[in-house]
Amino acid sequence: MTEKDNTLDQMDPDAGDYFGVPCTPEQARLVLVSVPWDVTAPTEAMLSYAPDAIIEVSERMDPYDPISPDEWKKGFATDDVDYTLQERSQQLRADVERLRAHTSKGGSGLGGIMAPLTDDYYARRQRRVEEGCRDMVAAVREVSRRWLRRDKVVGLVGGDHSTPQGLIEALAEREEGLGILHMDARCRLKARYEGFEHSCESLMYNVLKGVGGVGRVVQVAQRDFSATEHRVARESERIVLYDTDRIASMRYDGASWRQVCDTIVAELPQAVYVDFDVSALSIENCPHSPWAAPGGMRFDEALYMINRVVESGRRIVGFDVVGVVPRVEDYVDAQVAARMLYRLCGMALRSQKSND
Repeated sequence: MTEKDNTLDQMDPDAGDYFGVPCTPEQARLVLVSVPWDVTAPTEAMLSYAPDAIIEVSERMDPYDPISPDEWKKGFATDDVDYTLQERSQQLRADVERLRAHTSKGGSGLGGIMAPLTDDYYARRQRRVEEGCRDMVAAVREVSRRWLRRDKVVGLVGGDHSTPQGLIEALAEREEGLGILHMDARCRLKARYEGFEHSCESLMYNVLKGVGGVGRVVQVAQRDFSATEHRVARESERIVLYDTDRIASMRYDGASWRQVCDTIVAELPQAVYVDFDVSALSIENCPHSPWAAPGGMRFDEALYMINRVVESGRRIVGFDVVGVVPRVEDYVDAQVAARMLYRLCGMALRSQKSND
């Protein structure tokens, strides 16, 4: 091990890791897992390139966090990026595009005696996409378990919004009654989307249906969802929805942002997972996101809400940053995500004080 590996007093901008923190995963208190996956995301999004874009942007940051100034010295480390996931994602996206084109034409293939062959062709691609998405969830679950067994705090960088499921499953095995603070423009409560069970629009539906250790999902900043999703959120005892209309009503009735945040945080149990899609923010913070919508939180408002989780004495046991669309000509989405990721790392470690 080199002298650099033993030193946590400065950052290395050429390290090729998130923020250039000079620390190996074995040394670190917190490990960041990258999931370059975007199989069911909109065609133009290219979210599988987000982890690399965030790493590149983060190396040029002045990474100082006034609310958690020294937490990085406990070590943020970057797990090796599994680029086989990216390759598999790109292969499956080709199947998804074929299925979308087929659906847009009314699902009609060759008629007569050839019709069963056509139907089987698309059915096999549908199955292959579903199997690939399940394999991705399993892979993320296993790498998350590996680091959790070593007593690391694990953060995830996506990728689309299907990528956190494996980490949530691994955490729910250890934290009975895990709460999820889900900050997003969308509810992600669709049972299926474009025929896919494991889509980026179905994460919360799948988590609530299949992960028994999750106690409650508190959704914040949602403003683009279906009537069915709204009904599911309203009727479920495990979901609390603070969409932008509800938050606006609270503020117009005189509540301060601190009061809004503390009301929301009070809905959460002691162990909290922060699920953060950049579309939770206002459009200028994520102009290339396919899920960006009018409304949303300012960056500082979202940061303040997460910090109120820590100030309340709750533990952030894991987190993700997903939905980031990198653009070579305009890196604003990646820049915003890198800064939120850094602040989340610091706040998650600060919330572990009683254990450290």
